Amino acid sequence: MDASQAEALAISALGFVAADPALLPRFLALSGIEASQIRQAAGEPGFLAGVLQFILAHEPTLTAFCEATATEPTRVSAALRALPFGDDHFEAST
Repeated sequence: MDASQAEALAISALGFVAADPALLPRFLALSGIEASQIRQAAGEPGFLAGVLQFILAHEPTLTAFCEATATEPTRVSAALRALPFGDDHFEAST
């Protein structure tokens, strides 16, 4: 997966999180940003990787995202590794 494909997938994941009334507050709390800062933060290196880490850290969220977007879970992991600051050394959330 190349960087542009990874970025597109991460932007899709961000839209998924932003549209969910339960996930968005959780994401904001864990990331430490305000809802009004999302657009600005999305341009920062590492932010999109953080979105994918958030998705990957919680299996029910990953499953819901993959089902909603017809994306294989392995593609989410591959996208993470293709992004700046992306690796799969994240802490699982509960």
